[in-house]
Amino acid sequence: MAKKQLLELSSEQAHALEILESGENVFLTGGAGSGKSYLVRHFMQDLNPKQFPILASTGAAAVLLGGRTFHSFFGLGVMDGGVDKTFARASEDPRVLKRVAAVEGVVIDEISMIPASALETAERIAQVARDSHLPWGGMRVIVVGDFAQLPPVTRNGSQREWCFRSNLWDKSGFQTCILSHNQRVKDDDFLDILADVRQGQVTPRVKDFLQSRMRRHDDSDKSTRLFPRRDQSEFFNQRELSQLPSEEVVIDSIYLGQEKHIEILRKNGPIPNQVRLKKDCRVLFLQNDPQKRWVNGTRGWVREIEAERITVEKDNGRDVSVDKSQFSLQDADGNIVASVINFPLTLAYATTIHKSQGATLEDLWVDLTRLWEPGHAYVALSRLQNGQGLKLLGWSPSSFIADPQVLQFYKSLQMPQAGL
Repeated sequence: MAKKQLLELSSEQAHALEILESGENVFLTGGAGSGKSYLVRHFMQDLNPKQFPILASTGAAAVLLGGRTFHSFFGLGVMDGGVDKTFARASEDPRVLKRVAAVEGVVIDEISMIPASALETAERIAQVARDSHLPWGGMRVIVVGDFAQLPPVTRNGSQREWCFRSNLWDKSGFQTCILSHNQRVKDDDFLDILADVRQGQVTPRVKDFLQSRMRRHDDSDKSTRLFPRRDQSEFFNQRELSQLPSEEVVIDSIYLGQEKHIEILRKNGPIPNQVRLKKDCRVLFLQNDPQKRWVNGTRGWVREIEAERITVEKDNGRDVSVDKSQFSLQDADGNIVASVINFPLTLAYATTIHKSQGATLEDLWVDLTRLWEPGHAYVALSRLQNGQGLKLLGWSPSSFIADPQVLQFYKSLQMPQAGL
């Protein structure tokens, strides 16, 4: 890569980039705020996405990444009928075999959300497609993610299928690349708190910290609220919008493509069928701006609404002019099959803990009393740049969950805990 790019990376990230460019299979990991996504963008910018596609764990992530889903690329579908039937279908599909045989390698984002059975089935398909008994048929595989944040989806409450527990993990020969420096948090005391929470430990310093951040809810405070469920977030956003005196403006999303693909995009797209805004409402950007005026997660206030342009005052005081953007759904071969066009904005009074993944917030309100997933509390707290930005409505020790298998896995990697 060019020296100019390396100057934009920390020494740790620059070393990680060298590993990514080594030609080996790589597991890129690190805690929240360590810059995994930023580094992958550096790695991918000079690569042909047809030869080295990014595969997302979910449809919604694929639309935001401008990539394809892991399941569609390998022809897995929803794995109806189980592993063997899924493998039989995909391994006899000439389109799947041609697609997998043609690429140099793949990047699998949010690897923690991919169940072991899906990863193993994909690897078997790659061997058939590439007519090779080498791991992944000789295809290069880069997996990215943090197992302490997003668990795989399980069926019927069964034990989580962490893919690092599969024999395939060792067989793949992943070179582990750990980003240990938190690029988001500069407060050493708060980093220590996050390290404990990441391990599911409610230590005395965690208890003291949480108690010190307890607050009575203040409706007039416009800091972002994090909720565990989507309906809670949507209700709060609409309630806040309704309280503004200005007239509501409804902007219909424009959909292009075949209806069956449009329906998928309606379900997985980052923007709804209608974007509802008012002058002076609080908004969040949903994508990175090519001109670098904002990034996914930047917040601001709507100051002017026109037919094809919205003026947003960012939190740093700078006004930016926002045009409509196109978000596209790709098929398994990387062809755009449906698109939605609208302003890349959403109301920012509230969001879900899961949707806040990757965002950086200066302050937030959250209730940590009824969380149920490993890593849920860690994801919520690690959005903050500083512990002083937390306004806590409540908390329970039972909400601070870490999967013992994940803890043991990272211990085996000798992963540094500070900052994670």
